[in-house]
Amino acid sequence: MHDVIPTTLRSDRLLLAVSFACFAVAGGTNVAADAFVPTAGATVLAIVGVYCVAQYANRVSRRTLASLSLAFWIGFLVIAGVHAVGIAAIAGAIAAPAATFSLSLWAITWATLFVACSATTFLGFREYGSPAGAEVAEEQIIEGETSDYSTR
Repeated sequence: MHDVIPTTLRSDRLLLAVSFACFAVAGGTNVAADAFVPTAGATVLAIVGVYCVAQYANRVSRRTLASLSLAFWIGFLVIAGVHAVGIAAIAGAIAAPAATFSLSLWAITWATLFVACSATTFLGFREYGSPAGAEVAEEQIIEGETSDYSTR
């Protein structure tokens, strides 16, 4: 019998969907309104979105988080290409109401940007974070101390 109970990393995509929705509403609110109360509400929603991405990042593997980050950065670049072409031109080409299409596109743009940034940030924390006990082991080796465990 093993001493360590194997655990599988679980993915809770609901957290990711909630964070994307929070970022989309926050981005759409900031584009549509220029008042203090909607901006404060959008800020709170953005904070909730970052919290959800942080919880998601804790529950998935490093590889999954890196793939997620890359996918959202590619998605953001594709959406930025739509902005480069022009929102009005594309809204006219697909026969959509320009105001609704514009607001939706801005909300999706902000959501993909914020999820990409959040996922990349938490991936960076995971990649470059130092383990808690690493310095103790190096100091013991340098000072010539031996551990209490056998090295056989």
